[in-house]
Amino acid sequence: MWPIMKITYREMLSKRIFAITVLMSLAFLVLFGVGTSYMAKEMQGSPGIAGDFQMQKSFFSVQLLGMGLYFGSFITALLAILSSVGSIASEVESHQIDTWLARSLPRSRYLLGKFGGLASMLVLYAILMFLGLLGINRFVGGGALAVDVGGGQVLAALGFFALMPVILVCVSLLLSSITTTVTGGIILIILYGISFIGGFIEQLGSILGEQTLINIGIVSSLLFPTDSLFRRTTIALFDTADDPISFASQGFFGSTSAPSDAMLVYTLIYGAAALWLAVRMFKRRDV
Repeated sequence: MWPIMKITYREMLSKRIFAITVLMSLAFLVLFGVGTSYMAKEMQGSPGIAGDFQMQKSFFSVQLLGMGLYFGSFITALLAILSSVGSIASEVESHQIDTWLARSLPRSRYLLGKFGGLASMLVLYAILMFLGLLGINRFVGGGALAVDVGGGQVLAALGFFALMPVILVCVSLLLSSITTTVTGGIILIILYGISFIGGFIEQLGSILGEQTLINIGIVSSLLFPTDSLFRRTTIALFDTADDPISFASQGFFGSTSAPSDAMLVYTLIYGAAALWLAVRMFKRRDV
């Protein structure tokens, strides 16, 4: 599988979408850093008593970092979708895959090599995005907006954040094995949107005490569980599990309804099942 992984690395690095995403990610981090710096200066220069300053610092720091992580996860998800949804389908459509399948290489190893290359590259990207946002929060602006987090919280949150593109790659390879690039991309983007809209509906339902809204969120998470990973990321980082005022402190990106451990297990099984189905479907596909 290693030769396929190396070729996947090369293909991904040579794609224009990867270069554009990296450049736009840097622009996003610069903008996030400039916003953090100016907000920190405003807070340090504003008059007020010590208690008010600590309350404002806690409120704005969590809000700002939560917003950054949300858009960071969105950019990572888009890169995962756009870079992987055509990894099989586009090669079948252009017949480039014929060169590989003519060799004594099992299709399962070809697909798993693709998965290894894409997943490892995207996990590295997600780690750099997460650490970049956290580093800006802690070190830009003199620490006035730094969120007080421990090493264990950072590692747990980083694990959930980096797992999201892996799940996306598993589902993307399944779609790429059974349909065209455009169709697979549309389906995956809609599933991703359903997951996040359902997540917001579940949080609002939890605040309002509406079980119907909560059930809609649960169904959307079962359909596509990426939102639950983002919720676990913020809960692990801000240590807000079972905190009824977390939504007030984190704003629109907060979590009042924490995904359970069973949901995390379901997410892992979901990704593994999608990858297994991708192998099965690709073996049977007439190319």
